[in-house]
Order: sequence, then structure tokens, then C-alpha cells
Amino acid sequence: MSTSPSPSFPVTSEAVRSAGATLTVPDETGSTNADLLAAAPAQQHGSVVATLHQTSGRGRLDRTWSAPAGEALAASLLVRADLADQDRGWLPLVAGAAMRDAIARVLPAGADVAVKWPNDVQVAGDKVCGILCQVASDGSVVVGAGVNLTIPADRLPTPTSTSLRVAGAVDDALALADAVLSAFRAAVLEAVAALVTGGPAAETVRSHVRAACGTIGRRIRLELPDGTVEEADATGIDDEGRITIRDRAGASRGVAVGDITHLRYA
Repeated sequence: MSTSPSPSFPVTSEAVRSAGATLTVPDETGSTNADLLAAAPAQQHGSVVATLHQTSGRGRLDRTWSAPAGEALAASLLVRADLADQDRGWLPLVAGAAMRDAIARVLPAGADVAVKWPNDVQVAGDKVCGILCQVASDGSVVVGAGVNLTIPADRLPTPTSTSLRVAGAVDDALALADAVLSAFRAAVLEAVAALVTGGPAAETVRSHVRAACGTIGRRIRLELPDGTVEEADATGIDDEGRITIRDRAGASRGVAVGDITHLRYA
């Protein structure tokens, strides 16, 4: 694995170094999550592995994630914090809200950017970013994100995908990657610190996650891990970070794991 000097991400590099953490920028790698998981015990909280060329990425529910070289950001952030079990469950949701905010900053004002529970970031209903959290051998958490940066419309991976360029961003891939990664890292670490503090600070984080979630209030198609599929109304996010739903019989419950599709009718 070759590495380019960290100043290739100038803003991110400065922020990471100032915190005493490490930024690793491989020219190409199979998976930034795998790289950081392997290195985690020797890395500081807030360390990052980032590249514009990932060849074997994975997403939620063990899906593959791939993108053209130089047109997408793959980045992984190390979180090592004394989080309560309940708050660790919120970390994937916190990451989604943080990326939602980071992406909104590089798009034109008024862009419709929201999170599909638990942490897919969408622009106008199309996916621009996916997030995967994995626990390292030392108990720290690696938060991985893949962002479509400058992929043109005719080369997007699926009909329901988009990219920052398609959504109106004007900078080149490196500038977009640096801006998004820097804002994402800062927001995640700030939210984690608030969760550790607890009390009103933690409640503010949870409230922000709920506000950023575009699933709440929608009719959804929910596919559960056992293959069961149902339609329901998404009503909120409970204190465990689960999406709460009301099924067609009017019964309510929380769902911790499932694949959600936003339906385009009510």
C-alpha cells in the first residue's frame, strides 16, 4: 500500500495533526475500514485513513461498495471514547447526521440533504453516502464512510444514487473530499464528546440526529434480517437509537436492524 503525503488533504491534515492523531492517505487500498481496524490499537482517537481509490469497500448488511478511482472519497475515523452501551448504539446515527451536515456545506443553499435511517445520506432522495461502523480488537470503533464526489450522472452505480457533482457541487474531487472529511471528523468527535458528557449535551446530539433523519414521518418498506418485508409508517427514533414504526394494524414498535426504502406515496 503506497501513501501520498498527508498535505494532499490540507485542511483535514492540519486538524488531525493538531489533535495529536494520524492521517494516512493511501494512493490505493482495498478498504480504509480494514486498514484502520488493523492499525487501531496503535492509533490515537480521531485518527483517519482516507483515499480517493478504494477497491474492496463494504457497506451495511455486507454489501459491496465500489466507485471509480479519483471520483469518490473512502474515509475511516477512529473513535476511542468511554461511551455507555446505549450511546455506542447511537454512534452510527451520529455519523450519519455529521455527514449530512458536512455534505450540505458543499452543496448549493437549499439542497435537500437528509439521512435515511440509520445513516445513508441522500440528496433529493438519492444516495450520496453510506456509512459502516465496526468495532476494533481493542474496543474502539472505526467509522467508515463512502461519498460519491464527482461521478457523472451516466456513471453512477445505481439508478437511486447521486454524487456531489450531480447535486450541484462545483469544486474538484480533492477539494470536496477535504472539505467533507474535515467537517465530518470535527462533527463526529464533537458529538462523541457530548455523549460522553451526558445530560443536556447528549440530548442535544440525539435531538439533532432526529431532526436530520428524513425517514421520520415517511411511509417505508422495511426488510428485516429474516427476510420479512412489511410496509409501515416511521414515527421516530427511540432512546436506544431504533427507528420506531407503526404497522398497518396500528401497532407500534422499535426496530434495531433492517433495510428501509422510502416509499414515494403515503
